[in-house]
Amino acid sequence: MTHKHNNPFKKDINEDKAQTEELNETSESSESINNEPEESKNDELAKLQAKYDELNNQYIRLAADFDNYRKRQEQERESLYKLGTENTLKKLLEVLDNFERGEKALENVEDCAKCKESFSLVHKQVVDSLTKLGLETIDAEGQTFDPNFHEAVMQTPTSEHPEHTIITELQKGYKLGDKVLRPSLVNVAISES
Repeated sequence: MTHKHNNPFKKDINEDKAQTEELNETSESSESINNEPEESKNDELAKLQAKYDELNNQYIRLAADFDNYRKRQEQERESLYKLGTENTLKKLLEVLDNFERGEKALENVEDCAKCKESFSLVHKQVVDSLTKLGLETIDAEGQTFDPNFHEAVMQTPTSEHPEHTIITELQKGYKLGDKVLRPSLVNVAISES
């Protein structure tokens, strides 16, 4: 009697082949599944990279444009400042010329009235030139004290003037448009106690 011994460790070769083929099919299908999302992810990444590059380039151009704008504004401001200074100096050169002519003319003059007249003419020319440039005198004497335009350096108790009225102007104040260049130095009336 022949006995077949069944070896539990021995497998059937056909069974083994079937399992191997099954595993290969599974791995191929999983690879194809994994490959599709990988390609999709790469496409998305490429699109995002392209959008990032586009926005980055726009930002760089915008920053360069702004820097150029800032430089242009600075040059224009400097140009306007130089032009303003140049125009002012041209107007004052005429006054300087008249001062020099007056100085020569007054070398041999002993008449004080002539000196006063020459001085008054040059003073008027200076005031006219500065007025053309926009300089305005701040009204003070007899006005109500305004801290925006006046600086009180004295206070005098009096009953002759209403309180806070400017009695005297000690130094003229000037403004250019709405901007105060120098406030008027004034003596202000206060009530007697």
